[in-house]
Amino acid sequence: MDASLESLCAASETAPLLHNGQHSRGPAPGARVLQPQAAPRQRVQRSQPVRILAVRRLQEEDPHLRTSSLPAIPNPFPELCGPGSPPALTPGSLPPGPAAAKQDVKVFSEDGTSKVVEILADMTARDLCQLLVYRSHCVDDNSWTLVEHHPHLGLERCLEDHELVVQVESTMASESKFLFRKNYAKYEFFKNPMNFFPEQMVTWCQQSNGSHTQLLQNFLNSSSCPEIQGFLHVKELGRKSWKKLYVCLRRSGLYCSTKGASKEPRHLQLLAELEDSSIFSLIAGRKQYGAPTDYGFCIKPNRVRNEAKELRLLCAEDEQSRTCWVTACRLLKYGMLLYQNYRIPQQRKAMLSSFSTPVRSVSENSLVAMDFSGQTGRVIENPAEAQSAALEEGHAWRKRSTRMNILGSQSPLHPSALSTVIHRTQHWFHGRISREESHRIIKQQGLVDGLFLLRDSQSNPKAFVLTLCHHQKIKNFQILPCEDDGQTFFSLDDGNTKFSDLIQLVDFYQLNKGVLPCRLKHHCIRVAL
Repeated sequence: MDASLESLCAASETAPLLHNGQHSRGPAPGARVLQPQAAPRQRVQRSQPVRILAVRRLQEEDPHLRTSSLPAIPNPFPELCGPGSPPALTPGSLPPGPAAAKQDVKVFSEDGTSKVVEILADMTARDLCQLLVYRSHCVDDNSWTLVEHHPHLGLERCLEDHELVVQVESTMASESKFLFRKNYAKYEFFKNPMNFFPEQMVTWCQQSNGSHTQLLQNFLNSSSCPEIQGFLHVKELGRKSWKKLYVCLRRSGLYCSTKGASKEPRHLQLLAELEDSSIFSLIAGRKQYGAPTDYGFCIKPNRVRNEAKELRLLCAEDEQSRTCWVTACRLLKYGMLLYQNYRIPQQRKAMLSSFSTPVRSVSENSLVAMDFSGQTGRVIENPAEAQSAALEEGHAWRKRSTRMNILGSQSPLHPSALSTVIHRTQHWFHGRISREESHRIIKQQGLVDGLFLLRDSQSNPKAFVLTLCHHQKIKNFQILPCEDDGQTFFSLDDGNTKFSDLIQLVDFYQLNKGVLPCRLKHHCIRVAL
């Protein structure tokens, strides 16, 4: 699939791009094309230097060149041409060149903290995210994104990696702000396109074989005519009422049918254009706009700042339908630019893979296994013997800790005490948050398979809850404590698989699916700027 898309990308690079990512088309049929004139017999290549002498110097070297074609023009500034005269332009006489324009941008994190960053006028959203990742000491896994948040309108969207931050900020109101957040689903449709585009919602103007590659090529190729169709709840402009209409999305814009599900041109009415608009998600559509469902999105013209009357609000029946509409709008608007944004981190990772071979740290290489059972210590060179000695040392440490606990002088690093608090140091643990808050975090950071977080249980103070996303649905699994031989363990499957702490539990289910619908893959994280 990548090979065919790369060929499509290479072909698109030969054509100029317009500001919306679409390729410029050739001359219209029947248009007159000017034929180039016949070139002279001796042509000079562009890379070949041409020596051009001044007219006065030619005349001085060869008096026969004084013809009518080379008139003698008196020098109006003879004092500037003498060998002892100072140069016409002294250093510092010209004004300094224009410096690169800079601007301060304030970015907020999920916990409410903010950071003011000085950026250049041509800095893209990807560049700013990489700068914030570097300053916040985060792991750059190419899933960080900049979010355009409008609290007064109840809208937000993730900026595309190629968008200019200063240009986007110029269209925002004073109450709006930028958020720094994870979004694992930003380019997930390139990996699993069939999960984003149901067959009943996609139609093509030409015959398609229905493969993953053909599906993406039809969206990225500007000559194809893909259509997304289905029923949506549409809010009337300037009114509070919603109507359920049959809607189809094309490259020219979003249309609704005035007669059932008919797509005849005389029955189609334009709802919104994608050229000078952006696609947003509704944060609280039911409360703020009276939306019939929780799966609302909006097409907002770039000129609109505070006027909610000019917003084109729509609602889908479920999350999969909303994701299909929003993703199709992004693909039809930006085209091949989205695929280029997706491939840049992949190519960079492939280039650095040969230089980033995993090596052991110096401290690990300097550690050796020792045996002090005799009068003098010795180095254990046999790996099997070294592993056996490590296991025996671990069992002896546990026995000593148990004996100290019985005597009443519990060690501060006792396993039973450490297992109850060690998980609070992990990024995937979010403490005492509600079920609704955990679902909101999962939705904000992308509904992809394997996205998870852990939190305290609200019904059982000794239990925990694993919140997991699978097939764009959020599920909750309770982690219950259980005792065995006086020790406390944690289990997801009623004690069949037990773990001494939550870190071991997460590590296990990242490698094994077990009773879960899928393995744990991505964890929700909040970073303080």
